[in-house]
Amino acid sequence: MSFERRKVRVGRVVSDKTDKSVTVVVEWRRSHRLYKKAVRRQTRFKAHDEQNECRLGDVVRMIETRPLSKTKRWRVAEILSRHEVADIQP
Repeated sequence: MSFERRKVRVGRVVSDKTDKSVTVVVEWRRSHRLYKKAVRRQTRFKAHDEQNECRLGDVVRMIETRPLSKTKRWRVAEILSRHEVADIQP
């Protein structure tokens, strides 16, 4: 698999609790079959974050890679923008 053929996705980090891993949500739109209205869908990916740099709310670009674990098939290529999320107190 050459580098140019790998899939690239841009998404938002929704979980950074695991070590060297993040959960990224990628939102996409599709037209409804019958009503033709644009419907938003989202897919959750597990991505490898070697340096543990990603934080909750960051927008990242990830690239497809070989299987790194049971569910991880993506690697964080770069952090496009940082986003600060307020801590919620009980």
